[in-house]
Amino acid sequence: MSSRYKNANIIKDKNGKRRLTTLIIPNIPLSDNDIYIKTTSVERLDKLANEIYGDSTLWWVIANANRLGKGSLYVPAQQRLRIPPADVIQDLIITEKKSRWVIYFIRKLTII
Repeated sequence: MSSRYKNANIIKDKNGKRRLTTLIIPNIPLSDNDIYIKTTSVERLDKLANEIYGDSTLWWVIANANRLGKGSLYVPAQQRLRIPPADVIQDLIITEKKSRWVIYFIRKLTII
């Protein structure tokens, strides 16, 4: 599994400052294999992702699946969370990478 920023393009603004392009995070589809948990204390999305997926950079998967993480990695106690299965996430990441590559390739062709 990989970070959502791994394949982001780097651009420079008019002042020469480098930044990553905006990425559109894909919707995480519901699955019969989704796991549901309830936090018993305040939790961090990156720590949960590390425990569940073995990769803390996948915190955004849990955040997106539960509409969380707007400015905070913390999840309050007694929060019910949907945890998408790792195989669904892996397929989604691969599909998104292919889509971005095709769009990038088409842009290059139209520029030339």
